[in-house]
Formats: sequence, C-alpha cells, structure tokens
Amino acid sequence: MYQFNSRVRYSEIGENGRLTLTGIINYLQDCSTFQSEDCKVGIRYLEEKKKAWMLSAWRIFINRYPKLGEEITVGTWHCGNKGIYGFRNFVMEDQFGNRLVEADSRWFLLNLENRLPCRVTEEDVAAYGLPGSPIPMAPVPGKILLPEEYEEGSPIAVDAHHIDTNHHVNNAQYVEFAREAAHSCRPICQLRVEYKKAAAAGDLVYPRIGREDGAVTVALLNSQGEPYAVVWMKEEPGKEKND
Repeated sequence: MYQFNSRVRYSEIGENGRLTLTGIINYLQDCSTFQSEDCKVGIRYLEEKKKAWMLSAWRIFINRYPKLGEEITVGTWHCGNKGIYGFRNFVMEDQFGNRLVEADSRWFLLNLENRLPCRVTEEDVAAYGLPGSPIPMAPVPGKILLPEEYEEGSPIAVDAHHIDTNHHVNNAQYVEFAREAAHSCRPICQLRVEYKKAAAAGDLVYPRIGREDGAVTVALLNSQGEPYAVVWMKEEPGKEKND
C-alpha cells in the first residue's frame, strides 16, 4: 500500500471544525496522484504516452470526519484491471490506526489522441506492483437510479476554478455541486458517484434532486438532459452539520 501522512488544515475544514467531504475526496485523489508521480507514471508520463486515467465511479464509506489539526494517514493500492478498467482502493486512518474512511474506485484508460477508452496493458500498471486484495464490500447494486419523484435545482455555471489539469471539472467538484443543490445539512456517511460526461468551463449544470429512504440522489445534467455525473449520498441520521 502506498501511504502519505498529513494533518488536517484550517483551509480544509467546514464550520463544524472537521474535514469536509470535498476535503476527504481531495485527499484520496491526491494519494493516487502522489503514487503515480513517485512511481514515474504520473501526469507528464501519461501525456507523453497520449493517455489519461479517468475516474468512472467510486464508493466511499465515512466512519468519522477528522478534526482540525488531527494527524491522518491516507493510503491507496491497485487492486487489478480488466479490459479498459483499473480498480483502486483507498483508506484514511487516524494516528492510532483507526479507519476513518474506506473507498473503492473504478477508472478507465483514455486514449488522448482519439478520445476513446483503450485496453489497460501490463505496461500501464506494472509500476504499481502486484495487485492488492480489495477491501471487503457488499456488491454495488447496479447503476444509481434517480427516484421517480424529483425536484429541479438551480443551474450551476462551471467556472475556471472548477477545472483541473484534464481541462474539465474535477471529480470532487461534482460532489460539491450535488451537496449544494440538495442543501444537505447532515454529515454524509456513504457516497456513490458515477461519472458519465466531462463538463468544461462555460457549461451549465442542471441538478435534478430525488430523496428516498434517507438518501439523496442528484443527477447533474447538461442542457440536453444528459448526465455529467450521478451522485448518491446517505446522511448520518440525527446528526446536524455542526455536531
């Protein structure tokens, strides 16, 4: 497992003094990026190969949000690949080894010349070593479906600060869009995201929000009704955001 240590900064916390959901996602993304860079198969290497890893979906379980100043360790490992996909797990732990966050993810390899997915080869993943064992999790229950009853949210304008080095909206920003659209006020304990289409600067994102069985599902759509991403969030019962 690849790991790095950190400490929760003031710039990463919300009004409750704890690391935000976006902050957690950023730590997980940073961990996989650090591993790729340290293994010499990072952004510059992939640009030379005319390839890029794109996040297709992930599932995140949050046991506890760490507080300001708390020491944390973030880890990740490659779990295997099949066809166009690569699979990766993540963990976040406190200084005593208690598991704060667990996540699994599915990525696909994109050919930057023709903008089409391409098959993952041994060369593409060799630097990560032998695949590790995945975290035991219940099977994903199919695609995320929006409940039949939903409400329309206000359109969101994509600005330059939402964009990453792939020149489209960063993965974490879609979750932030969904949380704001849903006006979620309780901590999220489970999160699923499916990424469908990349939004770029200048685009408008149209949220469609459904609520069912203690969970919120937000489809983030383009003007033609096609999804950029679909986000499913389960809130911790009985906990307000300042608890």
